Amino acid sequence: MKKLILGLSALSLIAFTSCKENAAKKIEEANVIAAAERDAVASKFPKIEFNETEHDFGEIEKGTPVETTFKYKNVGDAPLVITDIKSSCGCTVPKDWSREPLAPGESAEFSVKFNGSGANKVSKTITVTANTEKGSEIVKITAFVKPDAAE
Repeated sequence: MKKLILGLSALSLIAFTSCKENAAKKIEEANVIAAAERDAVASKFPKIEFNETEHDFGEIEKGTPVETTFKYKNVGDAPLVITDIKSSCGCTVPKDWSREPLAPGESAEFSVKFNGSGANKVSKTITVTANTEKGSEIVKITAFVKPDAAE
């Protein structure tokens, strides 16, 4: 048993001391420059700015569909790509957004349709998933849904 431990210890010692190459000598200057440029570009993010982050439909009759448009602009340093827009429930449907990259300084829009369900004060959240630094942005719609006269 002692011979086995001594043999493994000697083998380990040889294995660890045989790797004496200096890793710093293997680094190529061209790779360092390319990595620096890549990191500089990677730190630039698009930034989305909405004309309004909350839209209030005011008073609406129950069951009356309403629609609004959220306008946004890329005020960042890289192309903006919206990958998904989801609402907090099925009664609110976001639609008509571009999946194409939006260059810095350009504007676009998407619409949100609310079917008028619920009662009294209703608030719905729409989550915009994009390649921004945070990864998602939130806009809201609100309305006061008046009950049916028959109720």
